[in-house]
Amino acid sequence: MRLEDIKKMTCYGAGTIGAGFAAYFALKGLEVNVFLRSEDSIKRAEPKIQEVIDSYLKYGICDDGAKIWANIKMTTDPKEAFEGVYFIQENGAENVEQKHQMISVIEQYAPADAIIASSSSGMSVTLMAEGAQHPERILVAHPFNPAYLIPLIEICKGEKTSQEVVDLAVAFYKKYDKEPIVLQKEKLGFIANRLAHALWREEIALVCEGVCSMEDADKAVYYGPGLRWAIMGPAMGYELGGGDLGLKGCAIKFGAMTNNTFEDISDMKKVPAEWADLSGEQIIPLMAHMPDHVGQTKAEIASFRDYMLIEILKMHHKL
Repeated sequence: MRLEDIKKMTCYGAGTIGAGFAAYFALKGLEVNVFLRSEDSIKRAEPKIQEVIDSYLKYGICDDGAKIWANIKMTTDPKEAFEGVYFIQENGAENVEQKHQMISVIEQYAPADAIIASSSSGMSVTLMAEGAQHPERILVAHPFNPAYLIPLIEICKGEKTSQEVVDLAVAFYKKYDKEPIVLQKEKLGFIANRLAHALWREEIALVCEGVCSMEDADKAVYYGPGLRWAIMGPAMGYELGGGDLGLKGCAIKFGAMTNNTFEDISDMKKVPAEWADLSGEQIIPLMAHMPDHVGQTKAEIASFRDYMLIEILKMHHKL
């Protein structure tokens, strides 16, 4: 199977990620089947997809939502959804039994060499592929929310995933302007989630220890290094900030400070029991104090997020 053989794709499931994927690939001109298990599921999925299309319309990504819908076919018929389709994006829950059931359905109807790409955010591909007829064509292709804008796709193969399938998946996502990165071996949480959780753990620790409020911790990110991280990664940032010696200079000049910070940084293994109540209390003032141009409701803040992402992606030549 070649890249040019992939004339359409199927999204199995249309929650937040699946709906975002369906709208995105349809926007890019690909025919997209959306397979759902009931008519009620279709009724729930349609407004989710429309919400994404509305965002595209609002910010000038497209000028005709009907053109996107013309590329989407919603169906409860697995034969119609998977027969003759060589790329399937599975968007089920983080439950291995459900993954096995979904893969079983796909393998009944899809071609034997169709790629099955899971949106799992941390599940072992090897475990997911247990019992599959063709484990060599199963991999993880983990997106980030909102999947209809953020280009990153983390690709992780299992013990039996073929390199040919990985290479073809990379080519597929690149063709449609995603930015795939490939893990060289399986690792819990993949790459970006591990990096994000390391930062999140420290924010939880700082707030629980009374060092700062959640609002100030968030500001420390998006008014500080987060601005750089939207442009380049930490390694390149330190290369530019390390003077003539670059990254090596950072290790020389800031090594002692870095070691001291490493010794003091949180190493907690579980979320503190008080965090659920504390975080629920602290998110209220955080949202209330957002600037008026951002908004104070979830809908307003999400809309501002999309706007900012779109402007950044344009500068990265990704839109």
